[in-house]
Amino acid sequence: MENVHFESLYPSDSRSKEIEKLLIFVKEGNSCQVVSLPGAGRSNLFGLLSYNRNIRTKHLGENQKWFHFVAVNLTEVRKKPLSDVTKFLFLSLVDSLRERKMDEEYQKTNEFFKEAVGLNDELVLFQGLKKTIDLLAIEKELTVVFLFDRFEEYIPMLIPEFFANLRVLRSRAKYRFSVVFSLNRPLEDIVEPLLFSDFSDFLAGHTIYLPLLDTPSLTFRLFYIEKITGKKLEKTTLDTILKLTAGHGKLTRVCAEAILNNETIKQSNNNLTEFLLSQNQVWDALGEIWTSLMPHEQSALAQDHESGLRPELRPREIMNQEKELSYLENVGLLKDEAITIPLFTEFIKQRFLSTMKQLNNETIAYDSQTKEIKKGTIVISDLLSSQEYRLLRFFIQSGNRVVEREEIITSVWPESKNAQGISDQAIDQLIFRLRHKIEDDPNTPTHLQTIKGRGFRFTP
Repeated sequence: MENVHFESLYPSDSRSKEIEKLLIFVKEGNSCQVVSLPGAGRSNLFGLLSYNRNIRTKHLGENQKWFHFVAVNLTEVRKKPLSDVTKFLFLSLVDSLRERKMDEEYQKTNEFFKEAVGLNDELVLFQGLKKTIDLLAIEKELTVVFLFDRFEEYIPMLIPEFFANLRVLRSRAKYRFSVVFSLNRPLEDIVEPLLFSDFSDFLAGHTIYLPLLDTPSLTFRLFYIEKITGKKLEKTTLDTILKLTAGHGKLTRVCAEAILNNETIKQSNNNLTEFLLSQNQVWDALGEIWTSLMPHEQSALAQDHESGLRPELRPREIMNQEKELSYLENVGLLKDEAITIPLFTEFIKQRFLSTMKQLNNETIAYDSQTKEIKKGTIVISDLLSSQEYRLLRFFIQSGNRVVEREEIITSVWPESKNAQGISDQAIDQLIFRLRHKIEDDPNTPTHLQTIKGRGFRFTP
């Protein structure tokens, strides 16, 4: 039943602008990606579409019955092979029909699922999923929308067949099949184009950035926190929290909870920064934002505060426009050349300014025991796609020698039967993306350098 889900309680005007944008793509039969900082509300948005009937009715009217949204949390299969992911998608689709009390569709699709799983064959399983999509999209005329939440956690396991399968499903259902990817960075920035080329036609240019603040949903969450704690935030305290967090969903909630759960803090004290930064849950929420940033973005933000200038007075030169910081503006972390979350500014000052220079001087190394790649104590392999990981590991293991393009192809694309099918452009794009993840300044690389006419040299 839908009412067992917390998202079904949200007001109907929650995330209205983003939902409208998303539905435009879905109605056109296209797919899209929703991008935001960690904790800004991507999972919540997917929950609203999947479980809140009032919101669907507000945006789709009576036609909402022809749209079926399937929430799929990829963290549950983040280290699983494609066969397990296909099974998980199939099961999520079947369960979603049961939850919406679509009894006839549920009974038929559940039969398809049990039959396919019973034969324990990957090909048969995908055939069963295709059969289910045929039933729902062609026979029942439903628009099926898969909502892939936390997709970035599955990226290390991605293979081209994942997107090829999505294209097959789209080809069968035509305009009645869409996929929405939830990511902390745009797909094209963290996945090689060759990986998702089969599905790129339906994704190109379809990116929705979530703003940090959504007033209706945040107001509801704060009201709910007050209700379950039996305590109330004073208006001056709430105003201070919102100023410090810029309305970032998770950060605002954990700040409110920390204050309401602490009997000693006086809400009338407007200077809550020191108290909030002493709370583990607040620190962790800020840390999630920090670790989601690329090294050159972290370096740019830290260098700004190291200069001693107030954020609102800093010139563009200090932020170094060449470092491609448009992502920070798109997700709302920067506005008018200033950091929008004052609490994050203080977090950078307290935690990272003292170690930034040391970190910049740390070497990049591969740990053969854990299979991790680290820069100092920081695990950077978690930020890499599978091809980026193979490339960086190969460079580290190659020592300080010039590596030719043919060697890169063999190491990064071992499954390729024809090396001529890997273009120089594909290699250059891979090098470009890797530099943005390991270099403090990708435009002046110190680790991964191009040796003109010969190849590349890596310096740890």
